[in-house]
Amino acid sequence: MTFVVGENCIKCKHTDCVEVCPVDCFYEGPNMLVIHPDECIDCALCEPECPIDAIFSEDELPDDQQDFLELNEELSNVWPNITESKEPPEDADDWDGTEGKRDMLER
Repeated sequence: MTFVVGENCIKCKHTDCVEVCPVDCFYEGPNMLVIHPDECIDCALCEPECPIDAIFSEDELPDDQQDFLELNEELSNVWPNITESKEPPEDADDWDGTEGKRDMLER
């Protein structure tokens, strides 16, 4: 099993989760983070660190976000690894909870 970064991370991209990951399985895109499913050890340390509740265990991924499992795998194979937290975008709080952000994902 793995953890999955979901839709709410788009345009929010908080990196609190990165600092606690013991296996450095987070990857950074222009406006979102993803988790490499083959590297995740299911330790669950990242989930409570996400201030916007954008990380889910694979088993608890909402039905309308099932495609994010495949998206995390795909993008973690092309985006660079991130191992240290950074400041979130200045408008991150404005985007928290906004629905329909899939089309805003920058690859």
